[in-house]
Amino acid sequence: MAAAMTNLPESDSLPPLARHAVHVFGERGLAPEGVVRDDTLAAEVPVALVFNGVSHAVMMATPQDLEAFALGFALSEGILDSAADCRGIDVRVIDASEAGLPEGMPGIEVQLDISTRSFERLKDRRRSLAGRTGCGVCGVESFAGLDLSPQRVPPRDWIERVDLATVLRAFAAMSPRQLLNAEAGAIHAAAWATVDGELTDLMEDVGRHNALDKLLGKLARANRLDEPGFVLMSSRGSHELVRKCARLGIAAMATISAPTAMGVRMAELCGLRFWGLCRAPRGVLYADGLAVAASGSASTASATASMP
Repeated sequence: MAAAMTNLPESDSLPPLARHAVHVFGERGLAPEGVVRDDTLAAEVPVALVFNGVSHAVMMATPQDLEAFALGFALSEGILDSAADCRGIDVRVIDASEAGLPEGMPGIEVQLDISTRSFERLKDRRRSLAGRTGCGVCGVESFAGLDLSPQRVPPRDWIERVDLATVLRAFAAMSPRQLLNAEAGAIHAAAWATVDGELTDLMEDVGRHNALDKLLGKLARANRLDEPGFVLMSSRGSHELVRKCARLGIAAMATISAPTAMGVRMAELCGLRFWGLCRAPRGVLYADGLAVAASGSASTASATASMP
């Protein structure tokens, strides 16, 4: 059952891009004194996630697809067990003066109505993630709070179909669909592809974690988290991305840049197939997503592959 969505705007409340006058120097053909022109910048807005009236986190995010972002965040951070635990989402722009922000910098509040069970668990966690741009583990009070032992991803009989050719096919289709990044740069993307490498969904945000949460939220709303496929990221492969995917049963992920050592180790522990440095014709398989040995180490070491 998908989460109920109420009082949602047909379009985003604030634009995801902004225009700003800049002074450009050193460009071929320009006079030494340069030239003033308009530039397109990525919007970065404080987004407060409020659960049953209690503010839990303030994230710096691109003001687009915020309903999907809020649901994906709640699921990937373990606040909700399923989309059905969210009974409604309401998005509201907060005036800068009301939010206590500088003039001309409004905020956005996303209110989620969640089940009593989920809310009680959230209160028990006593975690604050305020102020990050989709990065870090702010507010964690101890090593135990890092959540570095993700649950195992269920075995998938199709996992070996996520090979280099499939991954590179999906990445080739990714760039043309990054519309915000084409305008402004500075925008990450998270995408979903089938096991044949067909890119079906793409979400963008200034934060890579935010982009992934938007994608996971979109899939959850459509009851598609269990369909065969994999996540692609236009970023490095950090442990938080692996943890978010594993928590929702996503069995494979590919990143355009290199992973961190912790990201690879978490992929090994949870049985997630992990491709990195995916730049045609090359890719590196850091974790194969197959059986894990009793010792806890992966059954294969990382392997580099290239297309002919």
